[in-house]
Amino acid sequence: MNISRFKVALHRLQVNLPDFMEASQVIPSFSPFVCEDEGDVLFTMDVSVGSAPDFSQLDEIGQFDCGGANHGVYRDADGGYAFEISLPACDTGTLSCCMTASADFAHCRAILTEGLLRQHQFGLNNALMMAYAFAAATQDTLLVHASVIRNSGYGYLFTAPSGTGKSTHTHLWYKYIPGSDLMNDDNPVVRIVDGETRIYGSPWSGKTPCYRNIWAPVGAITRIEQKPENTIRRMAPVEAFATLLPAVSSMKWDKRVYEGICRCISRLLRTTPVYLLGCRPDEEAAHVSHDAIAVK
Repeated sequence: MNISRFKVALHRLQVNLPDFMEASQVIPSFSPFVCEDEGDVLFTMDVSVGSAPDFSQLDEIGQFDCGGANHGVYRDADGGYAFEISLPACDTGTLSCCMTASADFAHCRAILTEGLLRQHQFGLNNALMMAYAFAAATQDTLLVHASVIRNSGYGYLFTAPSGTGKSTHTHLWYKYIPGSDLMNDDNPVVRIVDGETRIYGSPWSGKTPCYRNIWAPVGAITRIEQKPENTIRRMAPVEAFATLLPAVSSMKWDKRVYEGICRCISRLLRTTPVYLLGCRPDEEAAHVSHDAIAVK
């Protein structure tokens, strides 16, 4: 067994790989998060390569489109979970990984199907992302679909449905707002630590390889909408809650996960402003948002 330990947003996790498999090859985006010190772990993931198990006797929760890839979700009589993780439809749609997990996601197993390295990378990376999001849901931790730019020591999250322009907008900050750098471009981690809302880089960053083991206090969260004019306003708490909830990795049918996420969002909104930005993909949009949301 090849044991690898990592720390993401202060949460330790352990991945037990087969002897012939190296973490640096199958999950290279985790390399900046290697952790040598031992301690309590959020979850363990036992990894093997083999045939897909039969989930036909389990209760099917549903089939979900996750960024163009299909994820089948099942539940057993003890409340544990099973997942089928397939490659995106544009890349054959082949089943790449099956994951089983205890009800609290503390103990997980990933079975990588026979195939190419890229299938193993995709399957295991997604299995770890889901295990992390759902194991940490009760610990004031959110995995958020957002692009994050850092400026003057604060992290600014921009959320939007895929293809709306959140990455474009953070790139505009990087280009036109001095002192800006990209923290993560798809799935950063938000944690409340000692009453402070923080944003952390993660091993999951979508199509942009930005895997940085860094953190910053959150300056603001902004939802982006494409508009013909650049305008911005602060949201009221109820509107902000309704905006943030769909941007967080969750399972609405799981009471433990869903209530944990709702509690964290409610706590976050006590100290963190949330804005709605209507914008064009231009330099003025970067200045309009920066002038409105930057911590003074």
